Amino acid sequence: MSNPVTLPAGTTLGKSFEYGLDINLGSSGTPDWQPMRRMSAWAPTFAAVTSDVGTYDDLGSPNEDVTGRTFAGAFTVQANRSITTGRYLPEVDKLVAAARSKGEDAVVEIRFYHKPETGTPHPTDAGQALVTVELTRQNTGNADTDSFSISLSGKGPYTPIANPFQGWGSTTPIVSAVTPEGAGAGELVTINGSGFLDASGVTFDALPADDFTVVNGASIIAVLPADTAGAVPVVVTTPGGASQAFSYTRGE
Repeated sequence: MSNPVTLPAGTTLGKSFEYGLDINLGSSGTPDWQPMRRMSAWAPTFAAVTSDVGTYDDLGSPNEDVTGRTFAGAFTVQANRSITTGRYLPEVDKLVAAARSKGEDAVVEIRFYHKPETGTPHPTDAGQALVTVELTRQNTGNADTDSFSISLSGKGPYTPIANPFQGWGSTTPIVSAVTPEGAGAGELVTINGSGFLDASGVTFDALPADDFTVVNGASIIAVLPADTAGAVPVVVTTPGGASQAFSYTRGE
């Protein structure tokens, strides 16, 4: 028997895989957001921190205020390695290193967000947090695919954020850093940011880069064109549009 209660027109049932998780490979001041690839079973939780505010008027019944929210998350990820270097994907490498470290080296910044297959992303179903990491190999059989089970524990307050995902093929790129400063014509620079996949152009002071390579969604390596020294605007263009100009101080 079908459900007699109808849904509003234009409603669709969401899918479990419609979430994205990014790992900050940079710093809080200069983030380098790398999407977590080959991820499954993302499960965030937001447990309440409560304080007893009960009085005699409650007649012995519990009465607690929510004074804060802790954050925790769990997921699995495949342990893909580079054939050339032997290293894991950079976002997995970051988590592996944090899970084996202590102090500030054990802390990772993450953000997650609604990432639907079709339609408009939820504008506020997104968050950002500092976390510590526990990591174990999930599959250990004689012929299993190598994968990790990851547990994240919030460190400090969880922060709701505006959803950074704008839809497949429509996410405007963001340039957050260009290094090293002072590079000259013909030299390599690394552009960090987000939304770089399928980049079609990189310009310095409106001059196209002599050559560029998209390393991943958060990193581009480009060859500086000839120009005068000084501050120049850097713009990355993708199918999602052109980034806002980022000021970079270059050499001759």
